[in-house]
Formats: sequence, C-alpha cells, structure tokens
Amino acid sequence: MEMIENEEKVTRALLVSVDTGDFDAEASLDELAELVKSAGAEPVLSLMQRLGRVESGTYVGTGKLREIAEICAEQEIDLIVADSELSPTQIKNMEDAADVRVIDRTTLILDIFALRARSKEGKLQVELAQLKYMLPRLTGRGVEMSRLGGGIGTRGPGETKLETDRRHIRRRIETLKEELDEVEKHRRMLRRRREKDGVITCAIVGYTNAGKSTLMNYLTDAGVLAQDKLFATLDPTSRALKLPGGVSVMLIDTVGLVRRLPHHLVEAFRSTLEEAALSDIIINLCDASSDEARVHLQVTRDLLDSLGCGDTPVLTVLNKCDLLDSGLQAQDFGSCIRISAKTGEGVENLLQAIEDNLPVRMQRVSLMIPFANAGLLNEIREKGTLLSEEYTAEGVAVEAVVDEMLYARVKDFLK
Repeated sequence: MEMIENEEKVTRALLVSVDTGDFDAEASLDELAELVKSAGAEPVLSLMQRLGRVESGTYVGTGKLREIAEICAEQEIDLIVADSELSPTQIKNMEDAADVRVIDRTTLILDIFALRARSKEGKLQVELAQLKYMLPRLTGRGVEMSRLGGGIGTRGPGETKLETDRRHIRRRIETLKEELDEVEKHRRMLRRRREKDGVITCAIVGYTNAGKSTLMNYLTDAGVLAQDKLFATLDPTSRALKLPGGVSVMLIDTVGLVRRLPHHLVEAFRSTLEEAALSDIIINLCDASSDEARVHLQVTRDLLDSLGCGDTPVLTVLNKCDLLDSGLQAQDFGSCIRISAKTGEGVENLLQAIEDNLPVRMQRVSLMIPFANAGLLNEIREKGTLLSEEYTAEGVAVEAVVDEMLYARVKDFLK
C-alpha cells in the first residue's frame, strides 16, 4: 500500500460544506481540514454554503457547483472533500460538473483508519467498515471502485482487489465477520482471565489528538505512537501501571473520537470501544487548550452513555494545561483534574484520583508472617500485590497491598 505521503505530488484538496443549522458547520469544517492533513493531503481552500437543506442531486446549489468547478480548474484541485455523507448520485453529479474526484467525510475517516490500523483486528474492522460503506455505492463509479491504494479515499487492505461484483463483496463481508468473531472470542477469553486474576483496568478515552498516547507513554513508557495527527492511534494498547500506593492496574489506550462520527463506524469499532466500557475506571481525557474542549468532552460522554458506562467511575482530565495561561485555566469545566502529559504537571493528582476510585478498598501493610503460616504468601501473590519479602529468623517480613477480605486474613501479623 503506497501512502500519499510517499507520492511526489501532494494531493490538493478543496473542502466543501453545507450549513443547514443542524450542527456547528464552521467547527466541523475546521476539523475536516485537520482530517485531510492527517490523510496526507493539503487543504487548499474551504467553501461553505448556507441552505435550508442539502440538494439531493448535487449536495450544494447549482450556482455554487459552477463556482466549485471554476476553483478546481484555477487552483489545480485534485480532490473535493464534502463535510457530510454523500449519496452515489451526489458524488457522480459533483464529479461530472467539476471533473475532479469527490469523496465525503466518512470515506476520508475510513481512509485514515486504513492508514493507522496495525493489529489484525484493526485491519479487519477497517476493511469491514469500508466494504459495508462501499456496497451501496458501487453503481456508476467505474474503475475507481475496482482497486484500492490509488490515493486518498481509495486506500484499504492492500492485498485485496475490490471488484464491483456485489456477490464477491458480500462473500468477503461474511468472511471478515467470521474472522472478527474469532478475534472477539480471544478478547473475551483474555478479559475473563483478567477478571479471574483480579486485574483492575483503567481505560483512557477521549477526543482524537487529546494526548491519550502521550499520557500512556508518560505513565508506562509504553512506546505508543504519539503524533500531532488525528487518529494517530487506532489499535488499543494495554500496559501495567503501578500506582503510588503499590496497587497495579492495567491501563488501556483507545481509538480517538471525532464529532459526527458516523454510526456504522462506531459499530465497526464497538468491540474495541467495549474495552473502555468494561473497564473499572475511565479517564475522559480532553485537550484543554482547544476552543472546542467542552464539545469534545460531551462527545465522549455521549459515547460512554451509549455503551452503558453509567455506573463506571469517570475521571474528567484536562490535558495540555501547560499551553494555557492562568486566566484560561480558571474556566469552569466542573469537577476535573488538570494535567500536562508532556511535562508531568498534575499527574500525581490523577494517580491519586485513580487510587481513590479503585473498585475495592486497597491498603498497604507491613507484615511479619511466621514460617508456619507461609501459605499466606501465595494468597498475597494471587489476590494482592506483593511489594517485597525478606526472610528473617522470626519469619518472612512482607510489604504488600491487600483488599479488605485479604486484610482480614493477615491482620494478626501486622508489624
């Protein structure tokens, strides 16, 4: 698969939006520009038209479409990106009028997903989402739909040539579903093992580019890709994190979110997002330096609600506070923790908040366990966290972190 960054000529993109008043069109268009950059193209110009509703045949009005065609010719535009989901008819009519390839917001996001996927599950999910989106859009698209890998909006699984034969695509969809079922079975098995072993999980969720991977790297030296690009991380990463009190938790980094993320894309990555939904603690991380910080927090909250996370403790964490002046830091975001994952500022408060929200009450103990009761050491290893052990003439000197039930078993041996 040849990425657009490696091509000699950078794709020049014209961004087009129709503002019907249903959402913040300007903020969405700004985000589309960042998405285009993340895909490796150059957003040359943005156009917005205010309409009561989008034109069913051409997306924009006929006058605006003529203007778009003129701009494409004058500015040597290679690609038009619409900030909505387009129908096959709208795509065809816009392409015919402007003589330039047209893609929509969903195709662009899928393209970035195709670039970022690294794990087997991530690649399978991306290909399945692409095929489901492509299936009803095969009519009249010509040779473009018979291949992937030619540029932005046509990237995908490099080993598979997509034919326009619907039966072929449907067969591939069924195969992908079966493969994903097997991957999900393996994920459930790992999850059950974690639950059996009493592993406490803490998921980092939030808007794309909020700094989730940077925080993960700061806390655990995970080596996760951390770039100033949207969707830099697509595959979930898990690493052990030892809290100051001695308790170890499993920290999970998840795919970032964007506003107006199409429903079928959320569905495609539901199994990945469920890692967050089934965690013991959720960190809702937000870029505090963004003008859209409140919107970003709400996007994440809405998704967590849809996944049924109502009873899970959610820590609202404002990242990149090192980029704010004191006046902006005084903004009222409600109950939150302010940090900088880049400098480490405030991270100790985050770790304390995680400890305060652990699902069971844990406490650190110093014990002197007689050799006759040495079997308790195995219980501590299995059900608690054994920090140190030293064999002495009196018995085994132990430093450990235990829950309430285990504390009742060892309290007679407190130093």
